[in-house]
Amino acid sequence: MAIKPRPGKEAVTTKGWLRANKWLILRRMSQFGILGLFLLGPLAGIWIVKGNLAYSMTLDVLPLSDPHILLQAVLAGVEPHKEALIGVSIVIVFYMLIGGRVFCSWVCPVNLVTDLSCCVRRMLGIRSSTQLSRSARYWLLGVTLILPLITGAIVWEMFNPVSMAFRGLVFGLGMAWVILLGIFLFDIFVAKEGWCGRLCPVGAFYSLLGWKSLVRVVAEDREKCDDCMDCFEVCPEEQVIRPALKGAAQGIGPVILSSNCTNCGRCIDVCPEDVFHFGSRFSNQRLNIETIESSRKQDSLSDAA
Repeated sequence: MAIKPRPGKEAVTTKGWLRANKWLILRRMSQFGILGLFLLGPLAGIWIVKGNLAYSMTLDVLPLSDPHILLQAVLAGVEPHKEALIGVSIVIVFYMLIGGRVFCSWVCPVNLVTDLSCCVRRMLGIRSSTQLSRSARYWLLGVTLILPLITGAIVWEMFNPVSMAFRGLVFGLGMAWVILLGIFLFDIFVAKEGWCGRLCPVGAFYSLLGWKSLVRVVAEDREKCDDCMDCFEVCPEEQVIRPALKGAAQGIGPVILSSNCTNCGRCIDVCPEDVFHFGSRFSNQRLNIETIESSRKQDSLSDAA
């Protein structure tokens, strides 16, 4: 039985290493850059950004607030101050335009752990996994919003791996090591993309926030697809690809419209045929117009003949 090449290997051969890893490199620069800005203050005394991922102030001018955490605080009976409301408004508008799950792939430090899990899982050749429903994350999201109403406290933040990872980097990992190690092993041995793709309520919240976001991955050249399946192999939400990639016969456009797409660019990187590109949710309309015009030209040529 032939061993399937590592996803993206053909893309490296076809496009070169840099183009085949462009979006991965940019994501890592974003993730480490954001963490670096937060750590410059406590570690080097350079306070470009003060605070944490829940609430921060950049250059003492720009407030940014996590809307999920602020919503929990309000439900717990906390009255938010003006800067928090301004900060949450900025964040909501940004993710509504760019895509809510961009937080998961471009900002969240836990993504570094889960990406590593996927690499290890692939190296070990582990294929089977426990079938956890992807809707479980939405049920857990509901729990994170009900608990503040019952307890009057932001209970989820005591266990939130994102918050724990950040606090651990600044003050020493402590208990965060256990949580992050648990996620790492869970994703390897129990369920592929188990945490980010099936359980994380933060990701569920941001998917709802970016439901109608403008920036989308587009399978603009889907007719070039050679069914290598590399995009499905590396996508943390592989169910979002099929409608855009294989839906031409059903009249489905090439834009990945699912709010669960993380806009990570993995599918763009690993595709040797350059099927995928970043575009907008309106690309369906543009491509449909181009298809109609092309069809009309062909009909005109046929009539002339």
